Formats: sequence, structure tokens, C-alpha cells
Amino acid sequence: MEPVPTARLRLRQWREEDRVPFRAINADEEIMAFFPSTLSDAQSDALMDRIRQHHAQHGFGLWALELRETSTFIGFTGLAIPSWAPPFGPCVEIGWRLAREHWGRGYATEAARATLDFGFGALRLAEIVSFTAAINQRSEQLMQRLGMHHAASDDFDHPALPSGDRLARHVLYRLSGAQWDGSTGTGSRIPDPGK
Repeated sequence: MEPVPTARLRLRQWREEDRVPFRAINADEEIMAFFPSTLSDAQSDALMDRIRQHHAQHGFGLWALELRETSTFIGFTGLAIPSWAPPFGPCVEIGWRLAREHWGRGYATEAARATLDFGFGALRLAEIVSFTAAINQRSEQLMQRLGMHHAASDDFDHPALPSGDRLARHVLYRLSGAQWDGSTGTGSRIPDPGK
């Protein structure tokens, strides 16, 4: 299953021809600035293989993202179950990574809204989270545009990063199915009683 295409984008299954442009995305230092390092071609290919395996295992995952008008691959957006044990418990996270030349056009927001519609609609998920390094303001602003909710008490140090690493501290945003308003593509501003 895949999310319904948006006005400008299609979220689809991965194809072999996505490997080369995906390598370029993962080798771009600006795109990967909030990850421990860029990825080699072999590491990028292994990541794509893991993404495809996640789809096969769970029936959803990070979808390849393409422009509907040209069928150009521009990155990914989707849902994933972390392969590590988050300190806040089991979860499904929403994530994105786009080629730099496609930044600033609203594509990540558009694709993320379609992903949330799919997660809360087709998959009937109770909650979707997102997290990033605390210094990654661009991603955090996208979480806020989606209407996701942040509580400082949820922030955590990523267990895969050494203590004191500039990327170790992560912010966590949450959105419940009850808070998601699919008609407007935003989270509601109803306060979460658990916060």
C-alpha cells in the first residue's frame, strides 16, 4: 500500500534506478549535516535495501518520493519502526530526506501530510512521532508545521551516539490520531492531557 498521491508528489515503492540518485543525496554534506556522517555508495545501497526489507516486513515504510509531473526521484518520506530501542518506548516515526535542489518548495510538508493521512487512516496508528538532533531547526520547524506536539521532558540523548556528541541530544515530537485533522493536514491545537 502507498499513500494517495498529492497535487505534486507520488510516494511509491523503491526501484533499482533510485539507487544512483539516492547515493547522491546521502553523499551530500549539507543534507547529511545532522547525521553522524555522509554515506558511501555501499552504505547508501545497504540503507535502501533495509528500507525495502522494512516494507516487506511491515507493509509500510519510507517511500521513494517523486515529482508527479516528471517522475523525478527527489528523496523519501514515510514511516518507520526504529531498529534501535528508543528510551521512550516502541514507536512509529515519520521521516524525510530530500535532494537539496528540492528544498524550500513545500515538498517535505506536502509528502509528510500524505504520510500522516496514511498512518492514521489506512494503518490506524494511535500515534506517530518524529525526532531529530536538537540543533536541526529545519526538521523541527517541519514537525511544528505538521501540528506535532513537543514536551521537553520527552527529549533524549540518542543511544547510538557518544555522550557529548554535538548530535546526541534529540527533540521528540508526538501526534496522536485523535489530534490529526486530515481535512486540513495539520495536527489540532487541542492540548494533550498527558503533557
